[in-house]
Amino acid sequence: MPPFFRIFPVLLSVFTLLLAGCDSAPGPSSEANGPGHTGPTASTSKANRQVLGQRPFDTRDDFENARQGLIAQDPQLVIGHPAGGEVWNMPAYSFIDSEGENTPASVNPSLWRQEALNNIHGLFRVTDGLYQVRGYDLANMSIIESDTGWILVDPLTALETASKAFLFARQQLGEKPVRAIIFTHSHIDHFGGVQGVLQHLSEDEKASLRIIAPAGFEEEATSENIIAGPAMTRRAMFMYGKRLERNDRGHVGTGLGKGPAFGTFGFARPTDLVEETGTEMIIDGVPVVFQIVSGSEAPAEFTFYLPELKAFGGAELVSRNMHNLYTLRGAKVRDARIWSGYINEAKTLFADADVYFGSHHWPLWGRENIQDFLSKQRDTYKFIHDQTVRLMNQGATPREIAENLQLPPALSEDFHNQGYYGTVSHNARAVYQHYLGWFTGNPAHLNPLPETDSAKRYVKMMGGVRNVLEKARQEFNNAAEMDAMEGRDTYRWLAELLNHAVFAAPDNENAKALLADVYDQLGYQAESGPWRDFYLTGAYELRHGAPEEGLKPAMMREVLLNTPVSLFFDSMAVRLKAEDAEGESMTVKITFTDLQESYLLTLQNSVLHHRTAPEDTAADATLRVTRPMFVDLLVGNAGLRELLFSDDISFEGSKLDLVGFFGMLDKSEGRFNIVTP
Repeated sequence: MPPFFRIFPVLLSVFTLLLAGCDSAPGPSSEANGPGHTGPTASTSKANRQVLGQRPFDTRDDFENARQGLIAQDPQLVIGHPAGGEVWNMPAYSFIDSEGENTPASVNPSLWRQEALNNIHGLFRVTDGLYQVRGYDLANMSIIESDTGWILVDPLTALETASKAFLFARQQLGEKPVRAIIFTHSHIDHFGGVQGVLQHLSEDEKASLRIIAPAGFEEEATSENIIAGPAMTRRAMFMYGKRLERNDRGHVGTGLGKGPAFGTFGFARPTDLVEETGTEMIIDGVPVVFQIVSGSEAPAEFTFYLPELKAFGGAELVSRNMHNLYTLRGAKVRDARIWSGYINEAKTLFADADVYFGSHHWPLWGRENIQDFLSKQRDTYKFIHDQTVRLMNQGATPREIAENLQLPPALSEDFHNQGYYGTVSHNARAVYQHYLGWFTGNPAHLNPLPETDSAKRYVKMMGGVRNVLEKARQEFNNAAEMDAMEGRDTYRWLAELLNHAVFAAPDNENAKALLADVYDQLGYQAESGPWRDFYLTGAYELRHGAPEEGLKPAMMREVLLNTPVSLFFDSMAVRLKAEDAEGESMTVKITFTDLQESYLLTLQNSVLHHRTAPEDTAADATLRVTRPMFVDLLVGNAGLRELLFSDDISFEGSKLDLVGFFGMLDKSEGRFNIVTP
């Protein structure tokens, strides 16, 4: 799209504002950039300046810790994708001041500081025999020297980034055999790059390699996205600012790191599973003590302790920011009470630790510092839990709790407790949801109209879209000269108001342009990286529309090849188009010839069931297929034509029934609208 047409809605909005005679209250302080993001208003600038007085910005300990032990750094760290494009680009973030200073008015200074720290990348010596590669992916890869080689911890997200990090470490430290790989938990940024390491190992290394993970890892790692994957990945594009430029009006980082690596995801099956806290292993001569923390940040997770080094590997139980009790891309709510309890247990179990190193961010040294860090992380989650429940039991609603709950001074001064990733606001709502679900008890919220229907009625009662926009423009201009808090609250209210206008009249470019301008200001003020990216991606899509294509399921092919096949059928069941299946009744048997397993799928009452079945079970249609071909069918690498003519497939019964059955399955493209109907 030519640049003029990209910014035309914004220009039209500004022109209309001038016609409305609001010259006494200026809008954004500078022109829109290429993607259309407007400049920060005066009240946004004031709000961000005020942050400088709310945190101890003169403290430089984090910068010293983040740089300590640097061995080598690649200043041109760009990692390409085999199919073209980039998986990773650290120089793209060079616009961020290296000391976290000179914050532009379009970025919250606290987030700017955090992302300056996250920019510090390279190979680091943590202590004798322990190294980290940081800034090659969202997560860190840690390297533990063992008697005859290396133990690797968390081999990143993607084959491309893991390969680059591993080879960089070898270049600097020398080539040593890999004796073990530890997966600390079941999120893909901690295991998805494993093939990038395995491809560089000899056959002898791979034959004797130990892969150690928490109990439940395999099921959780492969199933997390299989049911709600299309919705989660679409929302992840918002949460991580995938469509945003890397600049001071776009994506600056996620708080937890710079962002995910959208490369080639892989998997490897563990050889050793840790079942219980206190489990001790000797891994190529290195004693390791494990703590199971499943149900905190991940459904399958452990931390570990290296007693000879007095080093605590905290996985993602703790990190240098407040984490999510509910992650905005969508996930099951996490239990803050259990999470806090695990941190307290780690604080006691590993009280002798002189070094803390995690799956994200930079290490911490000194027993007293580590104990204080663990205490405050522990108490932050418990405070949010306990006070949310207290207010909930007094009848407060999720929005009321989120608005009023604030950390006490003892917990709010340290940077590592700030809401760069999770926030007090949405974590409090997560606690409410954990106990009481979506319903507040107010019958007005029991059976509301869908968003579009409700919006049309609201707008009609307010005198129509033109009247709403005229008043909203006036209020938007007025907000620019308000004090910081009143201006922010006005932008929040305008976002709600103009969302009604957009859903009532989605073709009204003025409504979308003005709402985008509002989202810009809310994004610029956000301390949370995901909040910023949600607002700014919302603004981007109001100006440019939804993406032409979503994240491709083929990215997950290697993971799906290791997924229990029964989960495939769970995925198929939630893709069944009920209206097409109405009145249909059939059975389909699928036999995986390479696994010697058969499953009977039964369609009845517009519901699909599955169960294991003997191979001689009768069915209306039978499909014999290899697992890889079936995965290719699921991810879109193969279609019905390939299904019918491939040598890897054979049929019995009615091909017409089989084609009709697969035709009833929805094909989500992962590009549905979010900020418009």
